[in-house]
Amino acid sequence: MIIINNRFIPFGSFHGINLFGIIFVQRRWGKMGRVELTHELIHTRQQMEMIFLLFYVWYLVEYVVRLLQYRFDIDKAYRNISFEREAYANERNRNYLRYRRCMAWFHYLRIH
Repeated sequence: MIIINNRFIPFGSFHGINLFGIIFVQRRWGKMGRVELTHELIHTRQQMEMIFLLFYVWYLVEYVVRLLQYRFDIDKAYRNISFEREAYANERNRNYLRYRRCMAWFHYLRIH
């Protein structure tokens, strides 16, 4: 696991972003806590399951669908992406990755 503290990535108000298993953290937020780290490690597992590139394609498509679904409410669209729903729901569970089933994010996919 590689964590890079820097001034540029991620942009905006995001604390961290996981790109191809490398976690980038905004320096102004300080060190990443256990909850944030677990959240990003869940994303690493999701990315590996989908061979990285497919993860980003699915993420983008689902984000666009959620934007339309939630009438361009950016935060609501982001929080309802299945990958994010899984990560937020389990980020406080220290043992989640130990017992997580393959493709568990699919359980968080909802159409309504």
